[in-house]
Amino acid sequence: MRKSTFQPQTEYSTIGLVCFRNSNGLSLISTLWILTVLSVLAMQMLYSYELENKAQRNFFDRVKHHYAAKTGFEFGVAKLAVDETNFDSLGESWSEPIQQQIEDGIQLGGFINYQVTITDEGTKINLNAAEEDQIRNLLSYLGYQPEINELGDLATRIVEGRPYRTIRDVARVQGMTDELLYGLQQQAAAAEATSGSESMTDTPETALPPTLTMTSVGGIVNVATIYSVDTNTDANGGQRVNINSANANQIQQIRSNNNQNVFSQGEANAIIQSRNHSGLSALLDVQVVSDNVFNNIQDQISIEDSVSTNDSGFDDGFSGGFDDGFSGGSDDEFGGGRNNNNSGEDEGDSKVNINTANSQDLQELDGIDGGIADRIIAHRNSQGNFQNIDAIKQVKLMTVRELASIVDKITVKDGNTVNGLININTAPVEILQLLPGMDQAKAQAIVTRREEENPEIQEQYEGAVKGNPFSDIAQLLDIEEIDDQTFREVVDWVTYRSHGYRIVASGVDAGGKVVATCVGIVVRNGNQVTIPYWRQD
Repeated sequence: MRKSTFQPQTEYSTIGLVCFRNSNGLSLISTLWILTVLSVLAMQMLYSYELENKAQRNFFDRVKHHYAAKTGFEFGVAKLAVDETNFDSLGESWSEPIQQQIEDGIQLGGFINYQVTITDEGTKINLNAAEEDQIRNLLSYLGYQPEINELGDLATRIVEGRPYRTIRDVARVQGMTDELLYGLQQQAAAAEATSGSESMTDTPETALPPTLTMTSVGGIVNVATIYSVDTNTDANGGQRVNINSANANQIQQIRSNNNQNVFSQGEANAIIQSRNHSGLSALLDVQVVSDNVFNNIQDQISIEDSVSTNDSGFDDGFSGGFDDGFSGGSDDEFGGGRNNNNSGEDEGDSKVNINTANSQDLQELDGIDGGIADRIIAHRNSQGNFQNIDAIKQVKLMTVRELASIVDKITVKDGNTVNGLININTAPVEILQLLPGMDQAKAQAIVTRREEENPEIQEQYEGAVKGNPFSDIAQLLDIEEIDDQTFREVVDWVTYRSHGYRIVASGVDAGGKVVATCVGIVVRNGNQVTIPYWRQD
């Protein structure tokens, strides 16, 4: 009995021991699994926490540098606002790179660096204003090989596609390529930028000034603009006279750089009768004797002195028989009639010889005043006698030098601003040489002239202006390479100042890395400043 009951108890104990041991193993395994899971969760939490902290730090860092960039942009605007010269050149302080810092608003005692560059939009070809030939020259400079089809060449299509809201809008023109628009080295950056906001006007590289080679110049986005603008006023801020709409009295009020009246009443009328003028250089083609005036005086002028047929001529030829044969009653009738006819014939045939007449004689003619008379005399003195009376219409209103003396006082456009002019004080050789009548040698002569040292300028502006900037378009004629014909061709496309600028301001970290950037176009007009374009990166 004892034996039979004892065996089951032993078996039960063995099974219990095994179960007990298995239970401890499972618990241990479970505990290890739980610890592992908790460790993973803890690591994930720590990693997430670290990521969150890092993101927060990056956010704060970017916000700080963003406001530093905005501060730099406002600093650039203020720099332009205090510029009081009547010209804009690379020798002024606004054109120098700016590096400043502001206090860190989050980290006590810390500072944030920012840098600013200001570039003149007048250094670029304005696609909304340039002539077709200028755009064609620009495309050639960028290495474009012209392809002409039934729609015309690319320059023609660009002109027909105006106006452009952004430079990138030119991409829709048939025949435009990425290589031509962005340049060979900038396609990747351009593609990335294009995939973003459609309101972005230019790629970030447009902040860089154009240089000599195509690879560094890039494409159209680097050398073209739609924002170049100048005020429609003279150097003293006075409103220019629009020769296409002004009346004779307003034209007569135009004064030269020497403060002398330029046009007489008759000359002012000649300007009015020859409208509409496409440009300032059109004044060089104006006839001082208009067609209307010529029609009124053509029967009163000649190129030879009038010959009078008088009694003395008949007396010499027919003295003798006539006196004896007609000494009776017919003498008074014939003689009186002949004398009367001669007197009337002298009156009718008396004409002004335009090859010998003085100013007073010329002014006896209808529509000819002192100004026109002086022009006629000056023309015949320099060119020789008139070969026929029609040649008087070849006398021009003014010379290139006279035009240069008033070019800053006149305009052919209404409005407060003029778009598309190239600033001869800031544009590089590569852009200047693209203008009408220009080439590389002439462009280089302009750059050389403006970079010369001028003690008078230094003294006048107390050393705040470097070089020898142009303060009047007429000064182009002081350059040996710029002849009268070149001036005539280029005068409508250049200025000596600008009012449209691109400001690029960046917040920079301690290692010199750009963290945030603000880009904007600033247009100033007197005390007013507008920002037609703005972007932040």
